[in-house]
Amino acid sequence: STVSAVAWAQGADVGLVNLVSGGVTYAPFSGSAGEAKPFMRVRDGDRFNVPAGGQVRIVYFTSSRQERWSGPTLPSRTRLMPSAISGKAAEITVLPAGVPQRIARVPDLMQSAKLGGIQVRGGLTRRQEASLEQQTIVREARDTYERMRKEMPADDITSELYLYAVLHDYLLYEDMKVVVDEMLRKQPGNDEVKQLLVWVNSRRGR
Repeated sequence: STVSAVAWAQGADVGLVNLVSGGVTYAPFSGSAGEAKPFMRVRDGDRFNVPAGGQVRIVYFTSSRQERWSGPTLPSRTRLMPSAISGKAAEITVLPAGVPQRIARVPDLMQSAKLGGIQVRGGLTRRQEASLEQQTIVREARDTYERMRKEMPADDITSELYLYAVLHDYLLYEDMKVVVDEMLRKQPGNDEVKQLLVWVNSRRGR
């Protein structure tokens, strides 16, 4: 009993896995199959096999939709809507505009943290005072975050990933630490999030 979810959207990277459990595997359109991992990119034609008791959640960038597939089921996904040939249908959450685009940056941010690097956008340093425009962006992102987290399941860190990506643009490490702590509260066994915490702590106070 498996899930076979196919990404049909246009483009190389069409989505991001933001939660996976229960021995989920994937088979890319080309290349070798492997174990699905949190924060891996989903590409056009990827197929995910989820056994009974497993689940995978995928954020799609162009449709602003998050799909949660729980095994066992056999879904078929069109460009417009997913449907189940047999078994359980996907649970669908529509995300606010702009959120998937921020989440699309998460794999790069995760990789940067693992390598101990830092990405600076627009030359902004930690000690520079944020402009009014930047303050507005962050404030609006916090409002979006609060709305999202009230609607998401208890173990869903999509809203935190979104806010983290916004805060990272302005190197707001203290605020990022709070967000990562919340991710770990929701998913205490997530090794990638633990690595983020190590990196954020290494940047604080500089």
